[in-house]
Amino acid sequence: MTTVHGTCLVVASAGLLLRGPSGAGKSDLALRLIHDGSGCLVADDQVCLEATEKGTLRAFPPATLAGRIEVRGIGILAIDHRSCCRVDAVIDLVARDAVERMPEPCHETLLGIALPRFCVHAFDASAPARLVQIARLCLAAHHGEAAHGR
Repeated sequence: MTTVHGTCLVVASAGLLLRGPSGAGKSDLALRLIHDGSGCLVADDQVCLEATEKGTLRAFPPATLAGRIEVRGIGILAIDHRSCCRVDAVIDLVARDAVERMPEPCHETLLGIALPRFCVHAFDASAPARLVQIARLCLAAHHGEAAHGR
Protein backbone atom coordinates (compact mmCIF):
# COMPACT_ATOMS: atom_id res chain seq x y z
CA MET A 1 0.00 0.00 0.00
CA THR A 2 1.09 3.55 -0.70
CA THR A 3 -0.36 7.05 -0.36
CA VAL A 4 -0.18 9.55 -3.22
CA HIS A 5 -0.99 13.23 -3.56
CA GLY A 6 -4.13 13.45 -5.66
CA THR A 7 -7.89 13.21 -5.82
CA CYS A 8 -9.89 10.12 -6.70
CA LEU A 9 -13.49 9.98 -7.81
CA VAL A 10 -15.89 7.64 -9.50
CA VAL A 11 -17.29 8.88 -12.81
CA ALA A 12 -19.74 6.72 -14.80
CA SER A 13 -18.71 3.74 -12.60
CA ALA A 14 -15.00 4.17 -13.42
CA GLY A 15 -12.42 5.16 -10.82
CA LEU A 16 -10.27 8.09 -11.92
CA LEU A 17 -7.10 9.16 -10.09
CA LEU A 18 -6.40 12.85 -10.66
CA ARG A 19 -2.81 13.96 -10.16
CA GLY A 20 -1.05 17.28 -10.40
CA PRO A 21 0.75 19.89 -8.33
CA SER A 22 -1.04 22.09 -5.81
CA GLY A 23 -3.31 24.50 -7.69
CA ALA A 24 -3.60 22.28 -10.78
CA GLY A 25 -7.35 21.94 -10.23
CA LYS A 26 -7.78 18.43 -8.80
CA SER A 27 -10.36 19.36 -6.18
CA ASP A 28 -11.97 21.98 -8.43
CA LEU A 29 -12.53 19.50 -11.25
CA ALA A 30 -13.80 16.86 -8.81
CA LEU A 31 -16.20 19.40 -7.30
CA ARG A 32 -17.60 20.30 -10.73
CA LEU A 33 -18.23 16.62 -11.54
CA ILE A 34 -19.81 16.01 -8.14
CA HIS A 35 -21.96 19.13 -8.43
CA ASP A 36 -23.35 18.18 -11.85
CA GLY A 37 -24.09 14.63 -10.67
CA SER A 38 -21.45 12.96 -12.85
CA GLY A 39 -19.02 12.05 -10.08
CA CYS A 40 -18.72 10.81 -6.53
CA LEU A 41 -15.73 11.57 -4.32
CA VAL A 42 -13.51 8.79 -3.02
CA ALA A 43 -10.57 10.82 -1.69
CA ASP A 44 -9.24 14.36 -1.91
CA ASP A 45 -5.67 15.56 -1.35
CA GLN A 46 -4.31 12.16 -0.29
CA VAL A 47 -5.28 8.83 -1.87
CA CYS A 48 -4.33 5.45 -0.44
CA LEU A 49 -3.63 2.86 -3.13
CA GLU A 50 -3.25 -0.90 -2.88
CA ALA A 51 -2.86 -3.65 -5.44
CA THR A 52 -5.44 -6.42 -5.18
CA GLU A 53 -4.95 -10.13 -5.72
CA LYS A 54 -7.05 -9.79 -8.90
CA GLY A 55 -4.45 -7.48 -10.45
CA THR A 56 -6.41 -4.26 -10.02
CA LEU A 57 -5.61 -1.09 -8.13
CA ARG A 58 -7.89 -0.07 -5.27
CA ALA A 59 -8.17 3.52 -3.94
CA PHE A 60 -9.53 4.73 -0.64
CA PRO A 61 -9.21 7.83 1.54
CA PRO A 62 -7.04 8.09 4.62
CA ALA A 63 -9.40 7.86 7.62
CA THR A 64 -8.71 11.46 8.68
CA LEU A 65 -9.72 12.84 5.25
CA ALA A 66 -12.68 10.56 4.41
CA GLY A 67 -15.69 12.54 3.21
CA ARG A 68 -13.82 15.84 3.03
CA ILE A 69 -12.89 18.01 0.06
CA GLU A 70 -10.96 21.26 -0.08
CA VAL A 71 -12.86 24.04 -1.81
CA ARG A 72 -10.44 26.88 -2.50
CA GLY A 73 -11.73 30.12 -1.07
CA ILE A 74 -14.17 28.34 1.26
CA GLY A 75 -12.20 25.69 3.16
CA ILE A 76 -12.64 22.00 3.94
CA LEU A 77 -16.20 20.75 3.45
CA ALA A 78 -17.92 17.49 4.38
CA ILE A 79 -19.29 15.70 1.32
CA ASP A 80 -20.84 12.36 0.44
CA HIS A 81 -18.19 9.89 -0.64
CA ARG A 82 -17.44 6.27 -1.43
CA SER A 83 -15.19 4.33 0.87
CA CYS A 84 -13.20 2.80 -2.01
CA CYS A 85 -13.10 2.13 -5.75
CA ARG A 86 -11.10 0.32 -8.40
CA VAL A 87 -8.78 2.74 -10.22
CA ASP A 88 -9.37 2.53 -13.97
CA ALA A 89 -7.27 5.45 -15.24
CA VAL A 90 -4.75 8.09 -14.22
CA ILE A 91 -5.52 11.67 -15.20
CA ASP A 92 -2.58 14.06 -15.04
CA LEU A 93 -3.72 17.66 -14.80
CA VAL A 94 -1.37 19.77 -16.87
CA ALA A 95 -1.08 23.22 -18.47
CA ARG A 96 -3.35 23.73 -21.48
CA ASP A 97 -0.43 23.78 -23.95
CA ALA A 98 0.81 20.40 -22.61
CA VAL A 99 -2.38 18.62 -23.73
CA GLU A 100 -1.68 16.95 -27.07
CA ARG A 101 -4.35 17.26 -29.71
CA MET A 102 -4.10 13.61 -30.84
CA PRO A 103 -2.03 11.76 -28.22
CA GLU A 104 -0.73 8.25 -28.60
CA PRO A 105 -2.18 5.86 -26.00
CA CYS A 106 0.02 5.70 -22.92
CA HIS A 107 0.03 3.93 -19.59
CA GLU A 108 1.24 4.54 -16.08
CA THR A 109 2.31 1.69 -13.82
CA LEU A 110 1.37 2.04 -10.18
CA LEU A 111 2.16 -0.73 -7.69
CA GLY A 112 2.88 -3.01 -10.65
CA ILE A 113 -0.47 -2.38 -12.36
CA ALA A 114 -0.60 -0.68 -15.77
CA LEU A 115 -3.36 1.90 -16.15
CA PRO A 116 -4.29 4.13 -19.07
CA ARG A 117 -2.98 7.68 -18.58
CA PHE A 118 -4.51 10.86 -19.95
CA CYS A 119 -3.55 14.54 -19.74
CA VAL A 120 -6.26 17.15 -19.19
CA HIS A 121 -6.25 20.86 -18.40
CA ALA A 122 -8.54 21.03 -15.36
CA PHE A 123 -9.80 24.55 -16.00
CA ASP A 124 -11.04 24.00 -19.56
CA ALA A 125 -14.83 24.27 -19.69
CA SER A 126 -14.94 20.83 -21.30
CA ALA A 127 -12.76 19.14 -18.64
CA PRO A 128 -15.69 17.50 -16.79
CA ALA A 129 -17.10 16.16 -20.09
CA ARG A 130 -13.65 14.88 -21.05
CA LEU A 131 -13.45 12.90 -17.80
CA VAL A 132 -16.89 11.39 -18.48
CA GLN A 133 -15.65 10.30 -21.92
CA ILE A 134 -12.44 8.86 -20.44
CA ALA A 135 -14.51 6.94 -17.89
CA ARG A 136 -16.68 5.51 -20.66
CA LEU A 137 -13.60 4.46 -22.65
CA CYS A 138 -12.21 2.67 -19.59
CA LEU A 139 -15.48 0.86 -18.96
CA ALA A 140 -15.72 -0.20 -22.61
CA ALA A 141 -12.17 -1.55 -22.40
CA HIS A 142 -13.02 -3.51 -19.24
CA HIS A 143 -16.12 -4.97 -20.87
CA GLY A 144 -14.03 -6.01 -23.88
CA GLU A 145 -11.52 -7.74 -21.61
CA ALA A 146 -14.31 -9.56 -19.78
CA ALA A 147 -15.87 -10.69 -23.06
CA HIS A 148 -12.53 -12.15 -24.14
CA GLY A 149 -11.95 -13.96 -20.85
CA ARG A 150 -9.22 -11.64 -19.54
